[in-house]
Amino acid sequence: MSPTARIAATLPRGHTVRPPEPSDAEALFDMLAAYNTAMVGFADCTLEETAYCIDGPGFERTTDGWLVLAENGLPAGYATALGKGNREVVGIEVASQDPEVAAWLVEQAMGRAREIGRQSGNTEVTVDAFVYRVDEPLRALLCDHDFTTGTTYHRMRIDHPGPLASPELPAGVVVRRGAFDDATRSAAHETINECFRGQFGWVEQSHEEWLEAFERLPIFEWSQLTVLEVDGRAVAIRECTDAYVEADNCGHIGMLGVVEDYRGRGLAKFLLRDAFALDAAAGRAGTILLVDTNNPTPALDLYLSVGMNPSLVFDGWRRVLPVT
Repeated sequence: MSPTARIAATLPRGHTVRPPEPSDAEALFDMLAAYNTAMVGFADCTLEETAYCIDGPGFERTTDGWLVLAENGLPAGYATALGKGNREVVGIEVASQDPEVAAWLVEQAMGRAREIGRQSGNTEVTVDAFVYRVDEPLRALLCDHDFTTGTTYHRMRIDHPGPLASPELPAGVVVRRGAFDDATRSAAHETINECFRGQFGWVEQSHEEWLEAFERLPIFEWSQLTVLEVDGRAVAIRECTDAYVEADNCGHIGMLGVVEDYRGRGLAKFLLRDAFALDAAAGRAGTILLVDTNNPTPALDLYLSVGMNPSLVFDGWRRVLPVT
């Protein structure tokens, strides 16, 4: 055996594994909530989100998910491998408080990522993982598998103690609230790709895949998509969801972007303050979003400048795998 060879991980005696089923949602949520609480002090997920992820678009339960059950029949670990775009990128997720189970799940997810790349005709596949900064055991496992950190994310929050005034719209800008027709949705999708192309972990979807993802997302409605136009061109976009309504009574900005030629004109600040005012009017306690600190724009400074503060830190980990 070479000095760098790795002994294959095995599950603890009495543990079994199978693909997740929709009926597992409640038990799986309990396990994930306990895992997250051990790491960051709160559940950081909902039953509705867990159910959606088990049966979400693009996820093949029988090949892309592993539910490990302890001897008592309760979930002891969970992992997924989800191909993105033309499957040149695979996002993996692993959760288990048992080190042996976690090690085994990482190996399964990595093997499936390589298989996804091979089946798609790629010569290599980029594997991404999104991990709490404080999750030292999982960080160590990823290091053992030659992952390196590619970027850092901060969850930002601002509290709303009372009503807020609506911000002044920049000159020459038109606000389109909601995306209820094909033309608006098409423009929104094109704008999103233009804003985020080249950023860490970003993979473009076909328009059909993008539509299906939003149509099936239980925490999103088309009324929560806002587009800014200048001279009839869509130049900025904001997507909000109800991700934090149940747990924190907070609004959530899932995505905010401005196309390169229109940055520096106050459009992002308008969209932020507009969201704050809408959330405050709806009785929300605050607004939450996630920011990539390696974003090509000074995004973190922008959010700090409007009164948001970091509340949780994540890292984006990456490894490029040959698939031959």
